[in-house]
Amino acid sequence: MQKQSGLLALLFIAAAFSSCKKSQPDLVSNLASDTTHGTSSAAQIKDSALLLSRDVYLWDNQIPASFNAQNYADPAAIMKAIQPFSIEPGFTQAVDRWSFAMKKTEWNQMAGGMSTLSSSASANGDFGLSVFFRAEGDLRVRLVEPASPAGRAGIKRGWRILSVNGNSSITTSNASMIVSAVYESDNTSFSFQKPDGTVQNLSLQAGHYTEKPVYLDTVYTAGSRKVGYLVFNSFLGNTANIASEFQRVFSKFSAAGVSKLIVDLRYNGGGYVSVAEQLANYLVVPSANGGTMMTQQYNSRNSQSNEVTMFHKTGSLNIPDVYFIVGRGTASASELLINNLKPYMDVKLVGASATHGKPVGFFPLAVGDWYVFPVSFRTINKNGEGNYFNGLPVNAQVADGLDKDWGDITETSLSYILTNISSGAFRTATYNEPATVVNGNNLLNETSLKVTIGTRKP
Repeated sequence: MQKQSGLLALLFIAAAFSSCKKSQPDLVSNLASDTTHGTSSAAQIKDSALLLSRDVYLWDNQIPASFNAQNYADPAAIMKAIQPFSIEPGFTQAVDRWSFAMKKTEWNQMAGGMSTLSSSASANGDFGLSVFFRAEGDLRVRLVEPASPAGRAGIKRGWRILSVNGNSSITTSNASMIVSAVYESDNTSFSFQKPDGTVQNLSLQAGHYTEKPVYLDTVYTAGSRKVGYLVFNSFLGNTANIASEFQRVFSKFSAAGVSKLIVDLRYNGGGYVSVAEQLANYLVVPSANGGTMMTQQYNSRNSQSNEVTMFHKTGSLNIPDVYFIVGRGTASASELLINNLKPYMDVKLVGASATHGKPVGFFPLAVGDWYVFPVSFRTINKNGEGNYFNGLPVNAQVADGLDKDWGDITETSLSYILTNISSGAFRTATYNEPATVVNGNNLLNETSLKVTIGTRKP
């Protein structure tokens, strides 16, 4: 059986890497339709997942020869088990926190923008609701997908949660209970307090829905300047629709005479590299056209696939500086976007904390009825910068205004940037989030998927 399953895995490798040379939509659809090996035994699937990893894992030479895939329940457990074998120069602890596996049916839904708020959602979907602590005992709605069960119920960012399933002990010490009720349940009852002080009790039933990557786009006046503000929540979804949205938004900004830009990525956990490239080409200054955007680097056995991507300026905006609102939920393709712009623009980061710290990515590789995602490449910008495993630091540490809805000019982070633009001078700031709140929010944030899905061009 060992020899047979090893041959099977080598076939997977060949098929997967030939598919990776196509555009990302082709990659996902081609792998999704691969049912050739759908009847593989569980043992074969596990062996194949490991052999794929031994070939493409960025730290392939650190996986011990004695590692036995049969000691683990499924490909997801195998991906988790290889993470400790990712020691990077300059870091004392393993850096891989992301290699994972997912059933094909689940990934195909998520990759198309369906029910993507949580990586732990059940087969019945989720509520489309994300929460964070504003302070100890003060749990707020931080994000609502408009087409989700929560969105259809009228729930808004900034509402305070007073109780969950009748439990009013809403504290950071109860974060595990909150995770279970908000992200892992099919039915949950909530008591919300709205900004006007009224209380509304609602019961939500999990469901599937289409995600809306562009949450808000608008133009403000700050002093004598027109400021474009874009809230972009995911680099996953229907790439054609996202491209159309980018064209609409940046045409609107150009027509309005925007001279400053704010891009809100505070909860954007990433997605397709191809979408990050599109957004970067809209944001970058025209003088960067033809310059190096980034380099994708693979392990030594796949170094022939290393690839340089160039800027191809899109649109007419010529703004030399850009503000990003970020936080611990800003990850992967979001960080890639920021890092790629830094050599060409004055990039300022404002938010409650440094970003997540994921300068690496992967491809969905077919193994039976699973996709495995061993970290397969790193990215660096024009200046060779990219090992930000500790996150990209903020230039001004400002609280996440969780008590305000999107676009409210009194929301802490947005207000801070608009004030700086009005004054004409950027001021640094320091905000110290209490340790208990940090720990509680880290637990709540673990449910969000952080992904950089690579694209190889023909």
